[in-house]
Amino acid sequence: MNSTQIMLKNPQGGFHCSKDSLTDVFGWFLQVLLACLAFTCLIAKRFCEPRAERRSWLIWFYDTSKQGMGAMAIHLANVWLAGQYMGDPCTWYLINFLLDSSMGLLIIFTGIRFCQYLSRKKGWDAINFGEYGKPPSANAWLAQCCLYVGLMAIVKVSITLFMQLDFWDGVKNFILSPINNPKIELAFVMLIIPFFVNMLMFWVTDNFLMHKSRTSRRLRRDSVEDSLLTRTKVKYRTIKKKARRRDPESDILLSGDDELLDSESTPINRHVMA
Repeated sequence: MNSTQIMLKNPQGGFHCSKDSLTDVFGWFLQVLLACLAFTCLIAKRFCEPRAERRSWLIWFYDTSKQGMGAMAIHLANVWLAGQYMGDPCTWYLINFLLDSSMGLLIIFTGIRFCQYLSRKKGWDAINFGEYGKPPSANAWLAQCCLYVGLMAIVKVSITLFMQLDFWDGVKNFILSPINNPKIELAFVMLIIPFFVNMLMFWVTDNFLMHKSRTSRRLRRDSVEDSLLTRTKVKYRTIKKKARRRDPESDILLSGDDELLDSESTPINRHVMA
């Protein structure tokens, strides 16, 4: 009997998906569709990068494949764990997924920054996320993949322990309670909600994992400083024109300030040109 024939009755009324809903044909179809959409978002992100800083396809694959393997491991763990709890597996899966995308993201960020710190202090270049050497080394990529999957395992263990608290039973009865159709509930749990959350999470995590060169960061910072100085000068010229209309004698003081602004802008412009 499939999920359309077996449905779990909610104590508060309404029907929810059955134990095998996450792993039947419709459930796997939604999971494969979600994976394809998430992969497409990462491709779109690459084309949104500035052309001068855009990663090669090989580096992009090295960066995103870590996310792909980690997300697949977490997803399969959530599907299995959802069937181990009492009650509706769809709500348990959604709770696990949302915790992975919030608390889990914080753990991942902390772990990546800690690995980068160890890389700088100990000289372990292979564990510096986003750095693969020149030419890119598959060994460095493999080491970072193992570390990232290890971080995801820490995330899953931490959240599984957190899920043992009693108040989650009340959350389970409340979440998705307005939905009475098991197919619609499964679509929300496996596709609609994960798509928008994964799109944000993958985008943010990819920024953690990708390498940002010091040169690009310096040029971006100098560009911001130059833009701020330009805005300051524009505002100052406007104030100067208004002051001239009110008091012609103030031109002497304002002209001295003009020379000061021009002298301050010269070093920054020379630095940007260099």
